[in-house]
Amino acid sequence: MPSETRIEKDSMGEMTVPASAYWGASTQRAVENFPISGYRFGRRFVRAMGLIKQAAAKVNRDLGKLDPKLADLIITAAQQVIDGRLDDHFVLDIYQTGSGTSTNMNANEVIANRAIELSGGKIGSKTPIHPNDHVNMGQSSNDVIPAAIHVSAAEALQADLAPALEHLGDALTQKARLFDKIVKIGRTHLQDATPVRLGQEFAGYARQAKLSAMRANKAVKALRELPIGGTAVGTGINTHHEFGRRMCEVLSSTTGIEFVEAEDHFEAQSAKDAVCEVSGQLKAIAVALTKVANDIRLLGCGPRCGIGEIKLPETQPGSSIMPGKVNPVMAEMLIQVCAQVIGNDTAVMLGCRESYFELNVGMPLMTHNLLESIRLLTAAVRTFTERCVSGIEANEQRCAELIEGSLAMCTSLAPKIGYDQAAAIAKEAYASGKTVRQIAQEKKVLSNDELAKVLDPMSMTEPG
Repeated sequence: MPSETRIEKDSMGEMTVPASAYWGASTQRAVENFPISGYRFGRRFVRAMGLIKQAAAKVNRDLGKLDPKLADLIITAAQQVIDGRLDDHFVLDIYQTGSGTSTNMNANEVIANRAIELSGGKIGSKTPIHPNDHVNMGQSSNDVIPAAIHVSAAEALQADLAPALEHLGDALTQKARLFDKIVKIGRTHLQDATPVRLGQEFAGYARQAKLSAMRANKAVKALRELPIGGTAVGTGINTHHEFGRRMCEVLSSTTGIEFVEAEDHFEAQSAKDAVCEVSGQLKAIAVALTKVANDIRLLGCGPRCGIGEIKLPETQPGSSIMPGKVNPVMAEMLIQVCAQVIGNDTAVMLGCRESYFELNVGMPLMTHNLLESIRLLTAAVRTFTERCVSGIEANEQRCAELIEGSLAMCTSLAPKIGYDQAAAIAKEAYASGKTVRQIAQEKKVLSNDELAKVLDPMSMTEPG
């Protein structure tokens, strides 16, 4: 046998494995079976697999089912998985067996072989650590993989996405306060409407961001129940009756997230409704962020021939042919990410539908798309906050010009002179190119003092 390979065995026979690999025969078989996309499970999910395998070793040790010396070796090897030191050995394609069995065995083999190496043994020998008998003790792919989905997504939501959305909300709130005295024209149906303050608009965006953070945290709660302890079909065969509860206690302590054993293991393993719910929350967040990004790029369109009520930070040249052109690239980036997240939700939903009797067989698909949505949203929101929102400036002069020229100014005249007369003034102002104020003055519908009071834009931004 060439020195760069070794022979390992699984229940189906021998497989040739790279000598430097920590994975074994089962993983290698899946490598050869699924050369599909090149997509791999990401850092969050690999970390979650390490957390679960480490917790299992601790629980099995404490239950008297696993020799403490072997448990310590598994715990040490699993910690290296948790820390990302063995990521290169998680080599399987996303598109594989629908239960994720191959990835569970990938984790079992990597941890077992690394533990064997730490003990001074021979990699691939399954002595003193066996991937199934010891690393996978009390577990099945059918409860490990869905538990890892919940743990990885919950950690990503709590540690990554929710803080990014809170930061965006804070940045928008700061702009709302800064712009609170700047009056501008409101718009409905993309047409001129009654005045608003620029700060009011930005406060609305800030609230959307804060509510999005609340949705991300709500999604964490949807993932609290873990199916671990149900093993193959939810009955808990081949595991201790306290295993699931103790696993959740260890994982809660390690992650800081309050995980609990599933109230009903048959529901938790056969259906993926919680994952579907979480993906729906991500879609709602994407829709909210699309609204914010679209408004901001429209408010800044121009710079001379558009709305131009705000000035966006200039981040890069916008054209290879038009010198000096600068585009709202950060808003465009965020909108594209949101479109991807909305698309991912469809894939997650379709994966969740692949539930038949005691098992869902779309778990790798939903895992990839769910975690990718969280990762993309986190990065996009952070970048949009720092490179766009933080540098937005108001164009007060442009806001004032558009307010005075708006036909919607006639709205505040209606309670004083009637709807029909106010509408006639608006139509005449439009036809003549004059302002509502000018036509109202010419027609002397109110005294100059009363007209100035009624047509004060700031007064129109609060209830009368």
